[in-house]
Amino acid sequence: MKPPFQAAVVAALVSLSSASMAIEYQAPEALVAPSAFKGVHGLAVDQQGRLLAGSVVGSSIYQVDIDSGEVSTLIGPDQGQADDIAIGPNGEMAWTGFQTGKLLMRDNDNAPIREVASGLPGINSLDFNDETGQLYASQVFLGDALWEIDPTGKQAPRLIAKDLGGFNGFEVGSDGWLYGPLWFKGEVVRINPADGTVETVATGFGTPAAANFDSQGNLYAIDTLKGLLKRIDLASGETTNIAQLSSSLDNLAIDSQDRIFVSNMADNSIQQVDPTTGKVRMITSGELAVPAGMALSEDGNALYIADIFAFRKVDTATGEVTDLRRAHGSDIEYPSSVGLSAQRLLLTSLATNTLQIIDRNDHTTLHLLHGLQAPSGAVELDNGDIVVSEMASGKLLRLSGPKLDQQSVLTEGLQGPVQMIRGRDGNLYLTEMAGFLTRVDPASGKLERLVKDLQLPEGLSETADGKFVIAEGAAHRLLLVDPANGDKTVLASDLPIGLPPGPVLPPTGIPTGVAVAADGRIFFGSDIDNGLYELTPK
Repeated sequence: MKPPFQAAVVAALVSLSSASMAIEYQAPEALVAPSAFKGVHGLAVDQQGRLLAGSVVGSSIYQVDIDSGEVSTLIGPDQGQADDIAIGPNGEMAWTGFQTGKLLMRDNDNAPIREVASGLPGINSLDFNDETGQLYASQVFLGDALWEIDPTGKQAPRLIAKDLGGFNGFEVGSDGWLYGPLWFKGEVVRINPADGTVETVATGFGTPAAANFDSQGNLYAIDTLKGLLKRIDLASGETTNIAQLSSSLDNLAIDSQDRIFVSNMADNSIQQVDPTTGKVRMITSGELAVPAGMALSEDGNALYIADIFAFRKVDTATGEVTDLRRAHGSDIEYPSSVGLSAQRLLLTSLATNTLQIIDRNDHTTLHLLHGLQAPSGAVELDNGDIVVSEMASGKLLRLSGPKLDQQSVLTEGLQGPVQMIRGRDGNLYLTEMAGFLTRVDPASGKLERLVKDLQLPEGLSETADGKFVIAEGAAHRLLLVDPANGDKTVLASDLPIGLPPGPVLPPTGIPTGVAVAADGRIFFGSDIDNGLYELTPK
């Protein structure tokens, strides 16, 4: 039985009008259940024993009940964006805003939040020296450096070392050195914060993501590529596998009872691991991470979802979710949209400016192209050329040649293209942030704005009779739009879509995906609660 949609967001039943008949819809139901996070990253256990979790996309710090798995928001958007969280010797809490480049801090729950560092894009991991109160933070992905941060914010950050190889989730050891992984080198190292000296502690990792000590001085580390939790012998550098988990691990924390907690960004999960037995207990999880763009297979049986931290397929009859790719466990690069052709899957990423083309049969990567300007969608033409919409430039680019390295501008002047599909008539149809449903002729590049005054239109899908279902993020509803005359019909309202964008994200935030099956069923993802919903004809 599919769980009923929450009463607060049940839409009024409406009629879908066509030339020949009217279809009434049931209230929306969850085909895939919601989950608590939008990707979960940094973990910490504070002096009160609270398990805290951070989310970059969710721009929030959450409190997680270790026994029940119940999740509540401790600090919400926009100040709550946290790639990592650290607790100081006096109970103060500091966290890193990966996208904002800021390090924020508060002395206790009732104290104001203050900015102690800024201008550090990709600020990622941090930790206090519990003996001295010194605070350290690293940049990874958008930078590569290690800093000492003044907790008062009065002094500028002091550079300790740079070009390290991605010093990710680290911790200060009892000797005052910083122990953590070099993400891009497959090593766990220790760094002297006084002079930046680096010494190798252990090797042989796929992609090490974080390292922490327990109360006995044992060092544990996670390998996000292999999905492993390991213990490291500091004397020999030998590693012992403690638990086999899933790939896409992000961080770990160890409490005063030496319980180990591990976060997984692709599963919206936090797991507890017994370091003695390796037994794993799921505290909280989700089958989807951050559902964005989607595409429905020709037979209507499979829904492909760009899930930001994964690429997934959902069985539309049962809701069963299958992983096709997971972040940092494969070559996937934070997909935000997916297009479908007869032989290929076309993924674009707003976060990494990439186009990835995957074979539909064996799921191998055929092309991985970088350097686009916020690509928001891609479609394949009859001759195999790919058209990509660029949100940042307002252009449609046509990519040709065996390596898709021949680039030309099909059209330009778009005002924030969000989602793009190929219509039944062969034309390209797009939503634009400025409020348009737009048609583009793929042969000539002729642009026509068919419908205007839409409220932040995002996902769209064509119905069997040539109309379009559009997700209006700003209005939290689905519309049926007739491109011939511009008529609009509200299909469902008060939906869990339209998440306000976090820092440095586009106005669409996470684009809402929509798909319409031949039998009239409508699917849409939620950027509010991370569920996948279905509207079914009565």
